[in-house]
Amino acid sequence: MALKCGIIGVANVGKSTLFNCMSNTKVETSSFAFTSNKSNVGVVSVPDPRLYNLENFQSTDRVIPATVDIVDIPGLAKGASQGEGVGNKFLSDIRNTDALIHVLRCFDDDGLPHIDGSVNPVRDIETINLELQAKDLEAVEKKMERLAKIAKSGDKDARRGIEVLEQYRVHLEDFQNARTLEVSDTDLKHVEDMFLLTSKPVMYVCNVEDESALTGNAYVDKVKEFLDDEQTQILVIAARLESEIAELEEEVDRKEFLDDAGLEEPGVNKLIRSAYSMLNLVSFFTIGPKEIRAWTIRKGTLAPAAAGAIHSDLQRGFIRAEVMKYEDFISLGSEQACKEQGKLSVEGKNYVVKEADILHILFNV
Repeated sequence: MALKCGIIGVANVGKSTLFNCMSNTKVETSSFAFTSNKSNVGVVSVPDPRLYNLENFQSTDRVIPATVDIVDIPGLAKGASQGEGVGNKFLSDIRNTDALIHVLRCFDDDGLPHIDGSVNPVRDIETINLELQAKDLEAVEKKMERLAKIAKSGDKDARRGIEVLEQYRVHLEDFQNARTLEVSDTDLKHVEDMFLLTSKPVMYVCNVEDESALTGNAYVDKVKEFLDDEQTQILVIAARLESEIAELEEEVDRKEFLDDAGLEEPGVNKLIRSAYSMLNLVSFFTIGPKEIRAWTIRKGTLAPAAAGAIHSDLQRGFIRAEVMKYEDFISLGSEQACKEQGKLSVEGKNYVVKEADILHILFNV
């Protein structure tokens, strides 16, 4: 399932440093603004200790975690929505993502000048929001013009579309994001094809200095106060510290480094898991001697479609799924024990696959 999470923010906030910590693709970082003219895409493995717990009960050749695509989008600036620099291209890259990670600079560094002359993460949020809102407003007004021509013929659906889009136009002109406008599921069809930038789910990452990785700082407090009314997640991460952790190859060295920093795990692990959850994804597992693997599906996916995540033939010829719960398998120790204890169920085409289900698909093509 090719789902993308975009990393956005103004220049010099630490986006590329975080991207390098998370991704299998590495990009150049610089203290100069606007040094990159293209977005970078990397594949991120979702940290999941449960996979290695399963290996304790099922020997296997390899363990394969779930993955998510991450897009590092170069820093936006005022005027991006009017095409300043290559702003239009970057905004198009954002449109092609499913959710956003907004990185905020919450640290002082005289050697790394802020593009606007001073560190102010709340102002940076407003800058990015304004550019995305302006681009969305442009898209809404263009569609309203198209529907107006259709509505002249008496098309009721076009007329209703104009009414819905008018709500969005007023909302965006009031400097509000599209995701905060409440509309019915029926009316959403009039905007779904537009992939509005401010309709995407967003989480915020406060990039702090090393010593504030655990407690945050005054900048983080201002961000939390500003976003108090939003239903969004705010993480505090020291990107420079994370990059040092990521460079360590030995697990023992990483553990020692984390202990010294007072951290239980790298902050990017929490970030990746939060991004996975924000995309409304869950993992189910398949286990066997060749591989133990996590597969990615949307919440609410039925068993045949989940089987299709493994291979299209499994969905096409789906008969049934044998299902074990992760907790049952770990506590009982084997598939046979689950069968004997009545903890292996046989499910049909209407079964909704749950987080951490262990599936064995029966099919016939």
